[in-house]
Amino acid sequence: MTAAPSREAGTTVAAATSGSAPSCCGTTTAMPAAHAAELATVFKALADPTRLRLVSLVASASAGEACVCDLTEPIGLAQPTVSHHLKVLVDAGILTREQRGRWAYYGLAAQAHTALSAHVDTLLAP
Repeated sequence: MTAAPSREAGTTVAAATSGSAPSCCGTTTAMPAAHAAELATVFKALADPTRLRLVSLVASASAGEACVCDLTEPIGLAQPTVSHHLKVLVDAGILTREQRGRWAYYGLAAQAHTALSAHVDTLLAP
């Protein structure tokens, strides 16, 4: 997950239209398509209630990380299903994964909180 770019990097509605007529409401800035696709991946990963619960469990783990074997019972799903959800969160850059023997351990990605905050701030900036 990368830091959110500023809105200035996007295209303006006035610049994106083919006509030369001025906009009735002024110009607005659109988020760049590549950034929107990256952000959508993160939000899709967090849009699932099971994944939100997994992030909460990992973030609240006393050791700062949790073994997948400790996440199946609180979630109430089979280990392969929990592993699938965790993979989506890792691929989105929200969690990290470390293999130790037979088990995988998951932790909150160091930059996840900062990057998510920056994404939301950029998205909702006036």
